[in-house]
Amino acid sequence: MDAYAPAEIARLIEAVGLAKSRLSTQRTLMLGVLAGAFIAFGACLFIVVTTESQLGYGPTRLLGGLAFSVGLILTIVGGAELFTGNSLIVMAWADRKVSTQALLRNWGLVFCANFVGAAATAAAIAWSGALSANPAVVATAIRIAEAKIAIDPSGAFLRGVLCNVLVCLAVWLCFAARTVTDRVLAIPLPIAAFVAMGFEHSIANMFFLPFGYLLGSGKIDLGGVLGNLVPVTLGNMVGGGVLVAGVYWAIYLREE
Repeated sequence: MDAYAPAEIARLIEAVGLAKSRLSTQRTLMLGVLAGAFIAFGACLFIVVTTESQLGYGPTRLLGGLAFSVGLILTIVGGAELFTGNSLIVMAWADRKVSTQALLRNWGLVFCANFVGAAATAAAIAWSGALSANPAVVATAIRIAEAKIAIDPSGAFLRGVLCNVLVCLAVWLCFAARTVTDRVLAIPLPIAAFVAMGFEHSIANMFFLPFGYLLGSGKIDLGGVLGNLVPVTLGNMVGGGVLVAGVYWAIYLREE
């Protein structure tokens, strides 16, 4: 069967956004925790795959990005609520089918639940000793975390914008799919692209930063975490909510 056309995708995403806004608080939080954990697994796999790679910068980043895409595959196919992907609810909001209060409620609940899921997974992996026994993996995790808190706020914001453009385009492509296989194949390349180019994903950083701290980084503190997460989160909101959801709404749904 052919993929859904872009205009059909827009209407599907709008309908799903309306359904997401109506989820109960309990279900939203539980699905948000799952998504945080799923993204954390992908981020952890990225650390393992890129550690001591001899492939060179570009191929290593691409391979790490493909590994990281496991997190979004689990989220989309397994079913979970991810803050960055939920930027697309803006399409239903722009059509006044979702109120501003309902939009902010969903984002707030999902963001907090994603943090719980990602940080708890970071703690579980760190305390399990599964990776901390390997000095090279520990060094990679700490280097990634410390590099993230060293990004200036404007750079973090712009990297967040660029990241969620690609994340939401990956989700957009998933809505074109009619089978699970199609969805799995649609996700990895846009996700690998944002990872390879060094863009910033707020929920992934909810894993990377606590994980680096728990593995022994002395440079990561609350100020550094907030200094990264605040601009990256705002950038993610603009990238997904304005440059993807807003643009596609204007193209396919505004006249309707």
